[in-house]
Amino acid sequence: VQLQASGGGLVQAGGSLRLSCTASGRTFGIYSMAWFRQAPGKEREFVARIRWNDGSQNYANAAKGRFTISRDNAKNTVYLQMNSLEPEDTAVYHCAAAGSLWANPYPRDYAYWGQGTLVTVSS
Repeated sequence: VQLQASGGGLVQAGGSLRLSCTASGRTFGIYSMAWFRQAPGKEREFVARIRWNDGSQNYANAAKGRFTISRDNAKNTVYLQMNSLEPEDTAVYHCAAAGSLWANPYPRDYAYWGQGTLVTVSS
């Protein structure tokens, strides 16, 4: 499975961005997809997850109410709509895929990773 993320960029505080992540290869083995982020000097942290079968979603507290994860099964693509962005959201955002519906919000539960896309939020 290969994951290709895109959509990062520079945005002012309060603005919005939409990230995309397209899966290719043996995608039939994907049951959950997620977004993680890693700020400079910090550990990688969970942002949001979506199950491929029913679209059920989970969010980190920092993302609730501002971010929305969604998927397009036909395109093997997952999106992260980010609104009301804050400087604290600045990070490299990574998409990840797991072969389980019950993947926990920890990097170790995800076998496949994209290359990351940089989001910079200016104050």
